This record gives sequence, structure tokens and C-alpha cells, in this order.
Amino acid sequence: MLSLTSPVKSPYHNVPPGPKFFLLMVASITLFLIGNIYLQAAALAFVLGLYLLPGGTFFKEGLRMLWPLWPFVGIVFLWHAFTHDILRGLIIILRMISAVALANLVTMTSQLDEVIALVTRVVTPFRRFGLRPQILALSIAMFIRFLPVLIEKGGLLVQSWRSRSTRPAGWRVVVPLALLALDDADTVAEALRARGGIEPDKI
Repeated sequence: MLSLTSPVKSPYHNVPPGPKFFLLMVASITLFLIGNIYLQAAALAFVLGLYLLPGGTFFKEGLRMLWPLWPFVGIVFLWHAFTHDILRGLIIILRMISAVALANLVTMTSQLDEVIALVTRVVTPFRRFGLRPQILALSIAMFIRFLPVLIEKGGLLVQSWRSRSTRPAGWRVVVPLALLALDDADTVAEALRARGGIEPDKI
């Protein structure tokens, strides 16, 4: 499993995950309420500025993590070009890039154990309803870590298909991607079992 925490230290690393996730939620809601392309462009410029603050290395790493998003950007643009609504398509693209970049920024500057501890604290009151906070926290944290990895592997599968065929990959990469996901899940399950799993008295 790939750790998304950036080795390049930044001021954001010193901020606890709780405030960062809260600000991420507020920022995401705000982005979806903005329907002006100039405001969306300004928001994206602000987000890129947040990446530039820690330095060029951190900025390049952030751009690299956004690379798997470009196929979706292309699909959205082509669809709205086909429907003659390019302006709306550009707004959606800017909004999508800003939201994903902010989410990446949070995961790049938050340790996995901090995320697990945060989710555990949030859902602990629901223990009385039979919810197991530790299991839920671990599941969410692993989802956060695995999703960009699966997107990246999907992009590699598409590139591999394009190198062998002129036809669009489309549904043909779904099965290989599912098999890769199952293989990763099996590997992580084996690693958890090797470390004793999750102790029942802690959940």
C-alpha cells in the first residue's frame, strides 16, 4: 500500500487532522456552490499557491498526484464540447481539480495513525449502536490511501491498452483493474494477519 504522506515537511504537517478535514469539508461545499468560472479559476490559483508555499519539490509532488485525474478532465471537456456547453464543462473541471487537490493536500500532510485516531474519536459515540470505531476508522483510512493508487493503476492500464490498440480502452480495463484491487486487498489482509489483526477487546 502506498503512503501518501509527503516526506517534504511543510507548515501543514503541524496542523492536526481535525481542523484540516473540517476546512476541507467547508472548502468542498463552497466550491460546489460557486457557479462563476472566474471565481473557480481564482480558487484553483489559491490552491496551487498552497502547494507552492512549502517549495518546488512539494509542488511537483502535488502535481504528480493530480496526474491520474486528467483522463476524467478530458472526458468532461469532450462531453460538454459535444453538448455545446463548454463554459459549464470548464467550471466543473476547475471545481474538480481544486477539490481533489485540496483532498490530496490533506492526505499528503496527515499521518495515517492521525487519521485513524480522528475517525475513531468521531464515531465513538455510535459504539452503543453496535458500531466498531476501530474497524470503521481503519476501513476509511485504507480507502483514503488506496483510492489514488487504484486511479493510478487504472491510468497505467489505459496507457498499456493504447500502446497495443487504436481503439478506446473503455470497459476492457475494468476486469484487470478489479483483479489488481483484489490482489492488493489480499496482500493487505495478509499483512494485517501477520501483525495480529485487530484485537477484539480494542473494538
